Amino acid sequence: MPLRCQQSPVLAGSAALAALGALLLYFGEPSGYGKYTGSLTPAGTHLPARAAWFLQELPSFVVPAGILVGQPRALLGPPATALLGLFCAHYFHRTFVYSFLTRGRPFPVVLLFRGFFFCMGNGLLQGYYLAYCAEYPAEWYKDIRFSSGVFLFILGMAINIHSDYILRQLRKPGELTYKIPQGGLFTYISGANFLGEIIEWIGFALATWSLPALAFAFFSLCFLGLRAFHHHRFYVKIFEDYPKSRKALIPFIF
Repeated sequence: MPLRCQQSPVLAGSAALAALGALLLYFGEPSGYGKYTGSLTPAGTHLPARAAWFLQELPSFVVPAGILVGQPRALLGPPATALLGLFCAHYFHRTFVYSFLTRGRPFPVVLLFRGFFFCMGNGLLQGYYLAYCAEYPAEWYKDIRFSSGVFLFILGMAINIHSDYILRQLRKPGELTYKIPQGGLFTYISGANFLGEIIEWIGFALATWSLPALAFAFFSLCFLGLRAFHHHRFYVKIFEDYPKSRKALIPFIF
């Protein structure tokens, strides 16, 4: 017997995501990994960055992918199935590609556990909604919200992947020193990788036209936008020759 949609947990999960994003903005501190390891995180056990990112991102792929397996397998099946496939595609890359290429600093285990449970909850929320609650007309594939949303998602993912590539090239294996990123959107902003992912989730929210995706896009804007702001301030502080015209997140504006 197929599962029936329960709206209460969907609404509660969406509200929790949005509230968490608002709290992050209120406190104004970036999460204590990467540049901020040690200064914002109590001393404790750390894992190598590659292992930590793999473990943290894994449930964001496994949970919705497990839900997706039970959906129709036609190349262009129901729109909700295709949209859930986009979500899985992003986290397949984050789990099985990005995590094995990153050259970041050791990752605090306490933040790994927080991230793991966040990714599990968000993966369940997005997957559950699209599999059991979302209702799209047959012509949704032709709707401007779907086409423009998918375009933004792909554009944002491309920006994110290209920006991560630029950042990786700044360091040799084992090197932990910081350098000024150059090229791509880094010409205009300090948080090009963050902007790419924010664009992705705005596109996903538009394509799905759903409350859970909107809440996740808002959370991503708060979390990643705050991180871009602190990255920009970090670069300006330690590099005297940092480009004066470069903004934090939005070219020419902010």
